[in-house]
Amino acid sequence: MSTPAETTSSQSGSWADRLRGGLRKTSERLTETLGSSLTGFGGATRLSEAQLDEIEDGLIEADLGPRAAARIRARLGEGRFDKGLDEAALRAAVAEEIAAILRPVAKPLEITAFPRPQVILVIGVNGSGKTTTIAKLAHMFQEQDYRVMLAAGDTFRAAAIGQLKVWADRLGVPIITGPEGGDPAAIVFDAVRAATDAGIDALIVDTAGRLHNKRELMDELAKVRRVLGRINPAAPHDVVLVLDATNGQNALQQIEIFGQVANVTGLIMTKLDGTARGGVLVAAAQQYGLPIHAIGVGEKIDDLRAFDPDLVAQVIAGVAR
Repeated sequence: MSTPAETTSSQSGSWADRLRGGLRKTSERLTETLGSSLTGFGGATRLSEAQLDEIEDGLIEADLGPRAAARIRARLGEGRFDKGLDEAALRAAVAEEIAAILRPVAKPLEITAFPRPQVILVIGVNGSGKTTTIAKLAHMFQEQDYRVMLAAGDTFRAAAIGQLKVWADRLGVPIITGPEGGDPAAIVFDAVRAATDAGIDALIVDTAGRLHNKRELMDELAKVRRVLGRINPAAPHDVVLVLDATNGQNALQQIEIFGQVANVTGLIMTKLDGTARGGVLVAAAQQYGLPIHAIGVGEKIDDLRAFDPDLVAQVIAGVAR
């Protein structure tokens, strides 16, 4: 496990490099289209309908989704390139339009609850990287000098409980667990009481990731909410959905379903490294407008960072920074 020993500036630079590497396939897919759309149109100051069609198709193929693609196409069609069309100018224009979609949803997950603890339910399908993301989130809060506790509320998977215990030990944070198959609401109740007594700032709760039975999941989450409400009417303060970027447009379906059953308040996108589908971030922002708290581009403990919309937009569009 890595430890945070870099300065803020060096972390920022290495993070930009890691993000650029992680989104390389997404960027290459899109920038190839942007370059080919300019073939034979040198010196023009406006994009033709044929060019706009090609760019819109390229945006959809890069998983930005039809809504975002149509919005970007419309904005590009209104613009004028006074110095003449070239690939650098087109990339910059696309980056700006992507950033305009992403900026309103870029909202770090902040610890503001009073009284403490702030209760954060983390949900997501099995295999999305949910448990590892919880550990990375805990590490982010530790770097901000918050006291953190974990709760293993995904009681139907012994592996999830064990994995969370390992991370808690590595991070040096307390964890509340129960028996496999136990009542998640009871574990959450015990965790909130323990966190309150210990002066914990952030209680991060792992929850079940079963979507094959939406009613069962809905009932379980509703029970957890009722139990939390008896202790603190404001809890849970956050319901964070973890999404696997490699799922592309299927991730949008997960937002839809979990939004119905769990009242999702924000998103974290994982596994952006090595996928050509990183554009789904833009599709999610355009279609749902939910806060995007953080993104992950690797397996290391510090490979999850607050979402920087301008950097992400520039990387996707292939603009150097």
